[in-house]
Amino acid sequence: MNQAAPLSPEELERYARHIVLPEIGGPGQQKLKRARVLVIGAGGLGAPVLEYLAAAGVGTLGIVDDDHVSLSNLQRQVIHATDSVGVSKAESAAATIARINPHVTVELHKLRLTTDNAAELISSYDLVIDGSDNFETRYAVADAAAAVKRALVHAAVGRFDGSITVLKPFETNADGRKNPSYRDLFPEPPPAGLVPSCAQAGVLGALTGVMGTLQAMEAIKLITGIGEPLVGRLLLYDALSARFDTVRYKAS
Repeated sequence: MNQAAPLSPEELERYARHIVLPEIGGPGQQKLKRARVLVIGAGGLGAPVLEYLAAAGVGTLGIVDDDHVSLSNLQRQVIHATDSVGVSKAESAAATIARINPHVTVELHKLRLTTDNAAELISSYDLVIDGSDNFETRYAVADAAAAVKRALVHAAVGRFDGSITVLKPFETNADGRKNPSYRDLFPEPPPAGLVPSCAQAGVLGALTGVMGTLQAMEAIKLITGIGEPLVGRLLLYDALSARFDTVRYKAS
């Protein structure tokens, strides 16, 4: 993480509810200010991630998205507004972040992340959050993050359910065993066409808010060093029954 200037009086007031938390305090808020976080996708998951991390005072947010805002996005991608239709999602998200917190630096990457550019892009950040909506990107992100030793907060949604986990396969757990990777959880992508996209099957807008907010929470825990991140655990959420379940998984 980069060095950050001391918190200004305005920042001390802005983050006062964080700073009074013993687990965060001034040192934790400084860690947030120094952090560089890369968010893959400014869509349904990326929207709440970016909004809450900006509000939390993460110093630099990188946004990877090559798409433009469409009217059908607005049912769930709350970082964009009606007058943003047709605008680059990265630019629209950056404008919202500037309104939320002028202390946050935004770096735009208006491109599609691939196996060819993922490692170089990810290596310039401290932490990666995957809000992508396709398996090709998910595997590219996970493989590259593992290769350059960056923690990855991964989530996925479908219709009325979601999942989230934290991946740090380059480290060992308390028992001295290697942490699992994304491919330990999902060895290979499913055959093309087997899993319908959100456009085909639909997705409840508020569901992406739940899962994206959980991603932001895991990111804050990782940055500040508090709590127990979801490493080796897959948290499952069933919105229709309002039920959370946790599945543990290991490195193969």
